[in-house]
Amino acid sequence: MSEQLKIEDSRKEIDRLDDEILRLLNERSQHVIAIGKAKRKADPNALLHTPGREAAIVERLTKKNPGPFPNEAIRPVYREIMSASLSLEGTQTVAYLGPPATFTHIAALGKFGESAKYLPVNGIKEVFNEVERGRAIYGVVPIENSTEGVVNYTLDMFIDSNLMIYGEVEQEVSHHLMSKSTALEDIKIIYSHPQALAQCRNWLDTHLPNVPVAETPSTSRAAERCTEDPTAAAIASELAAEMYGLQILKSRIEDNINNFTRFLVLCKHASDPTGKDKTSIMLSVKDRAGALYDLLRPFASNGISMTKIESRPSRRKAWEYIFFVDVEGHNSEDRIRRTLDEIKPRCLFLKVLGSYPMHAS
Repeated sequence: MSEQLKIEDSRKEIDRLDDEILRLLNERSQHVIAIGKAKRKADPNALLHTPGREAAIVERLTKKNPGPFPNEAIRPVYREIMSASLSLEGTQTVAYLGPPATFTHIAALGKFGESAKYLPVNGIKEVFNEVERGRAIYGVVPIENSTEGVVNYTLDMFIDSNLMIYGEVEQEVSHHLMSKSTALEDIKIIYSHPQALAQCRNWLDTHLPNVPVAETPSTSRAAERCTEDPTAAAIASELAAEMYGLQILKSRIEDNINNFTRFLVLCKHASDPTGKDKTSIMLSVKDRAGALYDLLRPFASNGISMTKIESRPSRRKAWEYIFFVDVEGHNSEDRIRRTLDEIKPRCLFLKVLGSYPMHAS
């Protein structure tokens, strides 16, 4: 048999398999619709998105996968399958810090897929508001960057908000220099968000030291400003370049190649335990010697791993600080509840922000 005939035979087999995959996807969708109806009948306000179930599906398939289809491709493939399936049960509205093509938008897409309905808003406070008022089921906001640190405004919003943390997403942040022009020497000004400019400072000082920079509310707004001016460049995402029709002059210009941002998913409802969870807590301690040590000791004695502790001025009383703490485990576990009961009398204020599945890489 000639090589051309082998190719044709293989393509026919691929077509047959694709037909079978399509049939199975529709069969799967029928079961998804049935589950959605049962959920709604039992509880009209039930959430259709169940991150624990999604994580379990992907984990089971990656363990079962014999290859050669790569394991790392299973997650994005099934993210879209599950996103489309959820859209059959009902609209999944997600508010995020916009406009489209920001890294928050990319993180939201990575969590909820292309079939969700996305609602871009102008600020972190507006994301909280959209979820609190019921115009969105979920909200996605940045919480910390591996280079620039914590997003203080997001932390401050949790002080008065009743929303729960429902999930987290860790998104690699790659910055690209883009423009209508195709030559670096044509660039007379560079636009971007302050954090993106800070994360590319060394590259800019080395390669474009005499070109002024200007801050914009988001990386997407920076890209948008370049659409009418070929002498302007933006530092933004690859998605922004595609969306605004810009040429990428230089890729990955961030100073730290291990540049990640962690995003939180907000919701009115708590997330069920999955076995691989994280709990976020906000608290304020009495101002006395050894107060912080007494606070941390119960976590250690109960065998709880603390993954993060961040302090912020309370804004309500001078020299009073609020601590944001992440620990491994779900607040439904006895050891977590026992620890919270132990530390509560030592706190001026204590609030569990939520227990949620850890980001799955």
